[in-house]
Amino acid sequence: MEFTQGKRYRVGVVAASLLTLMLAGCSDSSSDPDDAASDQASSAEQPTAQEPTRQDQTTDQLAPGTGGETQGGDGSTITLDALTASDIDKANLSGELGCQFSTAQASPLLVAKGNVDSSSAAQGVVKVSGYVERVSAPGGFDGMTGNPTFEGKGKTLHIEVTGEPSGGGESPARPATLTYDRADGAQRKLEGEWQCGP
Repeated sequence: MEFTQGKRYRVGVVAASLLTLMLAGCSDSSSDPDDAASDQASSAEQPTAQEPTRQDQTTDQLAPGTGGETQGGDGSTITLDALTASDIDKANLSGELGCQFSTAQASPLLVAKGNVDSSSAAQGVVKVSGYVERVSAPGGFDGMTGNPTFEGKGKTLHIEVTGEPSGGGESPARPATLTYDRADGAQRKLEGEWQCGP
């Protein structure tokens, strides 16, 4: 019986020793916690290819006089991104003539097309937080030339022309305000230009 108890004792000591060695082998004693923290910080500072550039996105940190912050709603920011040529092509908007709203920071933020003297709605697109979304306004192209209101899922965008054309030609840009109303009550106003034509 003494032999069995001694054997159990030795097996326990050997098992504990092996467990200690295995745990020590799994830990990386060469890495310093300060080095790991600096590695994480340096990787966080490197921009990724998917981060939008300043000119592609309008945020709440706009230059003075170009727009305001999001007001009301659930507290989240209304972010409008510039539409790319690919975004506009993929939307496959139909119509004889079009309009667009642009700011100094992002161009264009809203693009729409419609037919002249049409009872069909003008169709447009806007890019909200990276997602291209469709909107429409009644009256075709003629309905867009004044102060149109575009509606889409969970949003209303109203363009208000605020002054005379800033240039000449067939389709000069006019100063305008875009007011974006979200279904949760949030609102954001942006100052820019509304331009309609071929």
